[in-house]
Amino acid sequence: MANKPVEIVQLAGDAGKYKANLTPGNWLVRSFMAGLFIAVGGALATVCSTGMPIPGVKSLIAGAVFPVGLIAIVLTGMSLFTGDTMLIPMAVFQKKSTWAKVFNAWFWVYIGNFIGSLFWAYLMSVGPFSKGGSPEVTVFGQNAITIAEAKVLPYIAAGGVGLWSAFMKGIACNLLVNVAILLAISSKNMIGKFFGIWFPIMAFVSSGFEHSVANMYFIPAGIMIGAKVTWGQFIYWNLIPVTIGNIVGGFLFIGAVYYWSFKKELSSISPT
Repeated sequence: MANKPVEIVQLAGDAGKYKANLTPGNWLVRSFMAGLFIAVGGALATVCSTGMPIPGVKSLIAGAVFPVGLIAIVLTGMSLFTGDTMLIPMAVFQKKSTWAKVFNAWFWVYIGNFIGSLFWAYLMSVGPFSKGGSPEVTVFGQNAITIAEAKVLPYIAAGGVGLWSAFMKGIACNLLVNVAILLAISSKNMIGKFFGIWFPIMAFVSSGFEHSVANMYFIPAGIMIGAKVTWGQFIYWNLIPVTIGNIVGGFLFIGAVYYWSFKKELSSISPT
């Protein structure tokens, strides 16, 4: 069983209204767990893709296991910044919330996601990525370093074009993330939600797009075990342009587009 497209948009607005009315403490707890769950997916992708010599297959393996994070977030009701760039504005479009609540929620959720991601990065740095917590890294840690450096150093080398590339990859990523969320909303059973989330997330990871919250894990995890990347480089050359791109991808390409597409039909549905 599935909801109709217009019902999906309405339910997305309802979810956004609910999220917008949470308290800062609740946002922080839920977003901490969401950041942690995304990091779990990132760590799993790092471990499972280690040692794979064929680039396309390596990307496919990473993409196949990464979705565990968003599946856990959506099915347990946690708060992810990238999803909230679509859901909460959708509530505003449907006159169920305000822009002040949007920006307030985004602020707290972004912070919570960052803390949760950093926690798991630290856990991995003293766990599977190092030999008994020592400075010597494992083969998985070496892959984590490679991933962290690949997410920053090429952008630095390219200069302004690198920032544009990170921004565009951020748009593509969050377009797919929010398609996954809408597909999860479309289904009325767990299996449907699972596959609705899995395919678009696999597509964004395998394609090499950039997710701000995932990068709050990937790059710090590498830095913690010796990647040749500074915190300032991480923030300027990846996190900032990717975050902006994620906002555009979720807010404009999914939230605004789907609301506009079903605006007339929504007006005929009784408000909830």
